[in-house]
Amino acid sequence: MKLIQCIIRAEKLDQIVSQLGEWTPGLTVADVHGHGKQQRIGVYRGIQYRLLSPKVMIEIATEDNKVDDLVKILIKIARTGEAGDGRIFILPVEEAYHVRTGFME
Repeated sequence: MKLIQCIIRAEKLDQIVSQLGEWTPGLTVADVHGHGKQQRIGVYRGIQYRLLSPKVMIEIATEDNKVDDLVKILIKIARTGEAGDGRIFILPVEEAYHVRTGFME
């Protein structure tokens, strides 16, 4: 089992959720802020500071054999070709439990 973490532009969320409906039974979405290589600098009252870009992080736990297909879908929809399109991370999941029942998935 794998955990896919995908950080994308917020405006792409609806398209991704509608496309993933048939591929995965569930996902988690969180608003996040950060920066990558495209660091933006803001000035407020003469003081410079880094601006953090608002993004959305989608987490999907899935079987190993679905990872490649899900990543292809995520990249196809989320890509604009501009800096700041996001990142995708694939993490191994050793165990997963249902909180309500206490049973391993």
